[in-house]
Amino acid sequence: MTPEHKAGFISIIGKPNVGKSTLMNALVGERLSIVSSKAQTTRHRILGMLNGEHKGTEYQIVYSDTPGVLLPKYELHKSMMQFVKSSLEDADVVLYVTDVFDEFEDLDFLTNWKDFTETPILVLLNKIDLVSMEKLEEKVAYWQGIFPGKPIIPISALESVHLDQIFSHLMEHLPVHPPFFDKEELTDKPEKFFASEIVREKIFLNYKKEIPYSCEVVVTSFKEEPTILRIATEIYVERVSQRAIIIGHKGENIKKVGIQAREDLEKFFGKKVFLEQFVKVEPDWRAKTDKLRSFGYSLD
Repeated sequence: MTPEHKAGFISIIGKPNVGKSTLMNALVGERLSIVSSKAQTTRHRILGMLNGEHKGTEYQIVYSDTPGVLLPKYELHKSMMQFVKSSLEDADVVLYVTDVFDEFEDLDFLTNWKDFTETPILVLLNKIDLVSMEKLEEKVAYWQGIFPGKPIIPISALESVHLDQIFSHLMEHLPVHPPFFDKEELTDKPEKFFASEIVREKIFLNYKKEIPYSCEVVVTSFKEEPTILRIATEIYVERVSQRAIIIGHKGENIKKVGIQAREDLEKFFGKKVFLEQFVKVEPDWRAKTDKLRSFGYSLD
């Protein structure tokens, strides 16, 4: 008799900056998603696979990190929300991530989905390491009122506190199903995607205000040689003034981004990396559907 195998899609959703990407990385055990103190850093839906065995049952958990739920201002935002909606449609379990400072907002499709979905929901109250027990109890009661009858699990994604409780709940709800992906795969994204995300993360870390949100990173060349990986990228901005800021005086700013990105790229790919960066101006690219499609965003 063939041993039982469970597999399913687990969607991680919530507002920007509540710790979804930190949670995703902690659950998968690998750094797949950008982590930044700035909101709206995740723009795509990123899958991360966790394979193993639990009490004699093999499993494949397919975690789905999604952009933070917001009211769209650009075509880019509409695409980001489309990733969220598609994630909800195929979810076997939804992890609704909030934090101890967050409050629920009536954000159209999310409210409708919450009230009518039959998909199991776990509410994860993140960043519990930052508040007192009294404050935590208040927030648990608050979110229990928003999601009546749903499990509320206080966690710290950064400190990996109570993440085992999430796993226990998931194994209860995970359907019996063969694996969706090869057991050797860690993610559905190609290596080029992570190269661009690592560069984009360094832009978020090094620039302020609107600059990081106006940037898109495209890998134009990805050549793997025996001893070195050669990567060429184009950084798109919306205005000439932004290009000057990205480059900096005598190229100091872009050089710093390159040094930091190359260091992480070498850790990620496990070999030496030669990184080229070019900065280009594409006016209002966040509002141009044709440009967004060429960058890999879904607008359907």
